[in-house]
Amino acid sequence: MDRALLLVGAVILICILMNRWVEKLAVPSLLVFMALGMCFGENGLLHIQFDDYVAVNAICSVSLIFIMFYGGFGTNLSAARPVAVQSVVLSTLGVACTAGSVAVFVHLAFDLSWAESLLIGSVISSTDAASVFNILRTKKLALKEHTDSLLEIESGSNDPISYMLTSVAVAVLTGQEISVPLLLLQQIALGIAGGLLLGRLAAWILGRGTFQSDQNQTIFIFSMAITAYALPSVLGGNGYLSVYLCGIWLGRCSLPQKRYMVHFFDVITHVCQVLIFFLLGLLVTPVELPAVLLPALAITAFLTLIARPAVVGLLLLPFRSSLGQIGVVSWAGLRGVASIVFAIMAVLGGASTHYHLFNLVFCIVLLSISIQGTLLPWVSSHLSMIDHAGDVGKTFNDYQEESSIDFIKVHLDQSHPWTGQSLKDLLLPNDLLVVMIARGGQNIVPQGDTLLLAGDLLVIAARGFEDREQLSLQEVAVDRGHRWQGKQLRHLHLPNHTLVILIKRGLDTIIPGGDTVILAGDLLVIAQSSPTQP
Repeated sequence: MDRALLLVGAVILICILMNRWVEKLAVPSLLVFMALGMCFGENGLLHIQFDDYVAVNAICSVSLIFIMFYGGFGTNLSAARPVAVQSVVLSTLGVACTAGSVAVFVHLAFDLSWAESLLIGSVISSTDAASVFNILRTKKLALKEHTDSLLEIESGSNDPISYMLTSVAVAVLTGQEISVPLLLLQQIALGIAGGLLLGRLAAWILGRGTFQSDQNQTIFIFSMAITAYALPSVLGGNGYLSVYLCGIWLGRCSLPQKRYMVHFFDVITHVCQVLIFFLLGLLVTPVELPAVLLPALAITAFLTLIARPAVVGLLLLPFRSSLGQIGVVSWAGLRGVASIVFAIMAVLGGASTHYHLFNLVFCIVLLSISIQGTLLPWVSSHLSMIDHAGDVGKTFNDYQEESSIDFIKVHLDQSHPWTGQSLKDLLLPNDLLVVMIARGGQNIVPQGDTLLLAGDLLVIAARGFEDREQLSLQEVAVDRGHRWQGKQLRHLHLPNHTLVILIKRGLDTIIPGGDTVILAGDLLVIAQSSPTQP
């Protein structure tokens, strides 16, 4: 147990320390974490023997819940509306057509049974949300014609269809007596109903102000994501479809303190992605991969150069999509963690194929991420599809939160220089706006001729500062006998680039001036900025 915890801690530490360096590489960062797992594995430097498919399946399945939820939660429906229909068509018909075409190719090229061929095609039929999101964000790849939004919705919503097709293929291979239409109908109906009902219920509960703290709200959303997956799954529905729709419903709602939730799930999702790719790299035995390398190369080439472009072109041409958009969407069909997880589920479900399914799918994913992922920015540039004036952040629902508008309050007393002036006479910078005035028991939406009075509380909107790498905060507690006790702030000998920005005194928060006297019991919050590099 202790060694396992040491390994987990060491891996997370290494990944965090490597993160900034990894994002500068041309290859997708998740590929590096997979390679790191292989270095730790049986044929790597540490020779860790790890073949617990059950544990990896459980960990990866739970991680996929949060990746799928955050994929829906972060979907900006207003930005994606122009391509919403195309995205849904690709994530449903596109997945089915891809699975069918790959199944035909595998059957003819490798003389496998139709059931085995269908299983292989189904497992790798969906594009990977984690890989697509990672590349779009880390490479800041804003694309024309809402193509980034199209890829976001397609990759976030097509895993459930691939999961259903995989379930059908496993049932056929293991000889289960099932009704395929009934199974698909049950999976889809319960998945949609569960996701929408639970999402609406969660939004209603949050909207009533049930929780008093940001932490409790976030824990509630965390538990609802798990419930949205588990409840339909227990009833025979598609849990991944349900949790994705639940995320979309909550993402479109105006929730209190949404920024806190976004940042929480952003961290959780990133940890899940790193953990999954590391575990998959640790699980694989590299010396066994050459046995499936040639079929993996053949399937990857067919999927990338023939099947995906043909399916995308067939489905997008009726929408009059440009050839540039069709080309980028075709190339961006990255296979990833979901395909490997579905392969593990199939193996644990008793399905067997001529080739070792996990190793085969692992090779396909490795080739897809390394080749397609690395060349996606180049392909987008070559097809003149990069929107240099755009911001890929706008395709995500948390854009408004990440480039946030913060609110500050200013209390006017009789001696304040703004007291007695009209709002239009204040020399405020363009990036500041007085959005509300609290006066007595009234809240006033101000106009330019609004006269400011003593006792007014002004609420001012300003752009939030996000470059936290250049600014650090620390707290200094002033105990009785501290050398700063009883001194005015101006008499403190603080280092350059350092400023006391607030003082916590009991229940009060004081914005200090030079003549503020520091008292015993004060808690000083000190900001220190990094000097500008020459």
